[in-house]
Amino acid sequence: MTSTCSLDIGTLRKAYLCGALNPRELMRCIRTRIEDVANPGIWIHQLSEAELEPYLEKLEGSDPKDLPLYGIPFAIKDNIDLAGVPTTAACPAYAYTPEESAPVVENLIQAGAIPVGKTNLDQFATGLVGVRSPYPIPRNPIAPDRVPGGSSSGSAVSLSEGLVSFSLGTDTAGSGRVPAAFNKLWGLKPSCGRLSTNGVVPACRTLDCVSIFAWNAADCSSVLKAAEGYDVSDPYSRPLKSESLPQTNKLGVPRPEQLMFFGDAGYESAWLKRLEALKAKGWELVEVDFEPFLSAARLLYEGPWVSERYTALEEFLKTNADDFFPATRTIIAGGADHSARDAFAAAYKLAALKRESEARWEGVTAIVTPTAGGFPTLAEMDADPIGPNSKLGYYTNFMNLFDLCAVATPAGESESGLPFGITWIAPRDRDAALLKIAAEGPGDGPLGTTDPTIGTISILLFGAHMSGLPLNSQVIELGGKLLGEVKTAAKYRMVYLPEPAPHRPGIYRVDSDGSTIAAEEWCFPKASLGQFLATIHQPLGLGEIELEDGRKVHGFLCEATVGQQAEDISGYRSWRGFLQNR
Repeated sequence: MTSTCSLDIGTLRKAYLCGALNPRELMRCIRTRIEDVANPGIWIHQLSEAELEPYLEKLEGSDPKDLPLYGIPFAIKDNIDLAGVPTTAACPAYAYTPEESAPVVENLIQAGAIPVGKTNLDQFATGLVGVRSPYPIPRNPIAPDRVPGGSSSGSAVSLSEGLVSFSLGTDTAGSGRVPAAFNKLWGLKPSCGRLSTNGVVPACRTLDCVSIFAWNAADCSSVLKAAEGYDVSDPYSRPLKSESLPQTNKLGVPRPEQLMFFGDAGYESAWLKRLEALKAKGWELVEVDFEPFLSAARLLYEGPWVSERYTALEEFLKTNADDFFPATRTIIAGGADHSARDAFAAAYKLAALKRESEARWEGVTAIVTPTAGGFPTLAEMDADPIGPNSKLGYYTNFMNLFDLCAVATPAGESESGLPFGITWIAPRDRDAALLKIAAEGPGDGPLGTTDPTIGTISILLFGAHMSGLPLNSQVIELGGKLLGEVKTAAKYRMVYLPEPAPHRPGIYRVDSDGSTIAAEEWCFPKASLGQFLATIHQPLGLGEIELEDGRKVHGFLCEATVGQQAEDISGYRSWRGFLQNR
């Protein structure tokens, strides 16, 4: 077991079933990974070896065939209870140590999953940025100068860094979907009440939802099946139902004038590219009037639902105001001013908007939107702690008010290489069906095409993963096929990165004095892309690279700040040239 082993559920399960791996070995590997990643903002509490031992001992007496999540490591947002471990909600003064795990956590443990630790969050799950915490901010591994997304920041980043196989977040207003988009993950927001919220620190009790981060649709589905279930002790739990989606190839999308990208031209361009990709996959796009959804989204923080957050924390706020993160205190304290009249007026308005929205589902299988309209930098958050966060709720705040289910999926990158995501939306109880169409497209597969590359993606390889070099076996095992040798446009520099082993090249874009760099273009199954990404670590991240022939292909770019400080080896024109001459 090496530190670069993929942690997706399918890969680990195969290794367990054939006896090539055991949970104890895996947990040793994960502890090493956590040290190597050195991202201290992820964990509020990482389980010690002694705390992990009971879980490992239990699995040693079990058969992998009997447990669907046998030995699968996961992270838990620290507003969800794990027995014997403090729950802080990112407020140390609020901390308590539960005797029992939340039912959703217990269900996963009974299915064989191993808790790795409790993760950081926007304090009291109030925020979509992931920086409203007294603990260090989880570093976004794809875009370190940007926010990690929140409120489930640590849960998303722990998966994006390849430290767990899946993670639990919560999603009241977008706290699972937004960080999924910013970390190139799948983020499932189940129907409210499908997963018990007992043992979850309340945000808006009537709207709260436990969410799931995973690498792909199959992993989301496996975790959902293990975690869900009716909980008679949770007054907001609902009996499980699984409804189908309309059998049509039509998707609803907001009218162009109702879209907001807040000045982010890169995200607007990425959305238009994604629409073309959906058409190529067989979807017919139908514009819908999105105004009822947008009006409901404004209700969540402009109306009395903020009072629900205040109600949950009123006594603690009165005695511990200084223990709140400043932006969090400002938002929650604002809920003290709403009256019962305000609440009824908002409820009436919401009911009218929900009824108006029902017509928008006619004739479409689902509705698709951007997950976020922009990707704030840390500097922007320092300058304005409230404004950028509010903009991130534009496509998310209405979801639980309208009792919908949703799944956020990766959807390529902006022109500058930043991750972009879209969200698939359907009425409640269509969770499983929504996952299926988001992964596969309309019907049994893509319509109207016999293109053999559908379901695959081209990746440029510059270093040890190329044919004949030490890591090429990983590429072959994941189904990679060599398409040919290519050269970049003369817009890049290549540097030498001796650490971490094995040594490798870093490619970064420059405005002038660039070189052409030789690479290999490989075709990967999209289903295995997450596994491959889990083996790539900072300072490299996936982005678009321009080729000599004008095409733009995905490849791994080096952070420019690192590249400018490393040894420049552009003169060799390729990694092979460097190896042969050094």
